[in-house]
Amino acid sequence: MATERFHLLTFDAYGDAIGQAATVLRANATATPLDGPVPTCPGWTLRDLVSHAGMVHRWASDQLRAGPGADPAAHQDEGRASADLLTWFDTGATALLQSLVDAPDDLDALVFLADAPPAKIFWARRQAHETTIHAVDALAARLGRAPTSEETWIRGGLALDGIDEILAGFVARGGRRAVHTPEPTTLLVHPDGSGVAWHVSFSPDAPAVTRRMDTSATHAASVGSVEADHVLTGPAVAAYLTLWNRSDDTWREQAWWREVLTVTWA
Repeated sequence: MATERFHLLTFDAYGDAIGQAATVLRANATATPLDGPVPTCPGWTLRDLVSHAGMVHRWASDQLRAGPGADPAAHQDEGRASADLLTWFDTGATALLQSLVDAPDDLDALVFLADAPPAKIFWARRQAHETTIHAVDALAARLGRAPTSEETWIRGGLALDGIDEILAGFVARGGRRAVHTPEPTTLLVHPDGSGVAWHVSFSPDAPAVTRRMDTSATHAASVGSVEADHVLTGPAVAAYLTLWNRSDDTWREQAWWREVLTVTWA
């Protein structure tokens, strides 16, 4: 079955996720030296992280306003040079939320993932997960290590939606592919009690193919018969962090996944 256009959350829920993650990011950045390291983003300081997140918010707002906007590098340089980085970050997050509200439902704007929903929903969804993952990074900077799923504020619905975005969007996109594998291989992601699973077929010379499967009671037998070279199960939030390489490496195949997916912290 071909992957369908799909998203699990409403537009308002994505907006709430952006606002909540921005608050978490700021709170952890306030409690941590900005020149300190970010364990989940090797080579980055917290200042780099906050500048990056604020840049992405401004770049997304440019897309939502259907204009060329500033060069993303200029946005990031502005953040790094700011005398009050966290207020600069707040301004960008607030502007993003306003740009999402103001955007028409039939927005004609850039989308860059496979299986993308309409542009307004696409940008709400993309920024919900972008901000959430970078808020996890800020939490990691405060803790000095990758957080466990229980230490985050993330709930199952957002996590399942993010799993779908990475597997059906990032992994399966064509063109400049993020996925690299030397030989054909398959991955099954089946979060506990979720009602949905993803089977991904990787190839060394073509985009991955993602198949979404119903795992409700009436379809459980068919999922159980699916074979895969690599399997990821467990709570949805833990699987979400694992697939974004923000986990504590408890999955025995994490090293393989880190090699497969080159989108590690950008």
